Amino acid sequence: MASWESIVSAAPDLAAHVRRCFAVRKHCTVATLRRDGSPRISGTEIEFGDDGDVYLGMLPASVKALDLRRDPRLALHGPTVDPPEDDPRAWLGDAKLAGRAVEVAGPPSERAAHRFRIDVTEVVLTTVAPSGVHLRIRSWHPGRGVEETQRR
Repeated sequence: MASWESIVSAAPDLAAHVRRCFAVRKHCTVATLRRDGSPRISGTEIEFGDDGDVYLGMLPASVKALDLRRDPRLALHGPTVDPPEDDPRAWLGDAKLAGRAVEVAGPPSERAAHRFRIDVTEVVLTTVAPSGVHLRIRSWHPGRGVEETQRR
């Protein structure tokens, strides 16, 4: 598991591109696990903190917060936009993070809300390769660094 700052240090280009993808719109999607182990997806907002960590905030007693208190594993999918029809290579891409949520204290004005820091275990960025024919998938995992594959 890693802080966002450690990913920025290890893979600055990938981290910057992923962050741009998450900034396209305000809301992203978080996947958590229900009590019975089945998946739950919910809308949420992500914050790349000035301290080098990634955070999620949630309303008091929200079911996704209760899911994370019980089982901290999660996946985040950034907001997406469609590739430009006239040049798919110009598509910004699709970003995902996975990891474990650690509940932390929020600002005094938000004490009733839940705030989670994400210990990152995976970063994935999908774009269109320069050829315009393949998808380019770059990923980062602790201990493995950046890996790249292409798919038709």
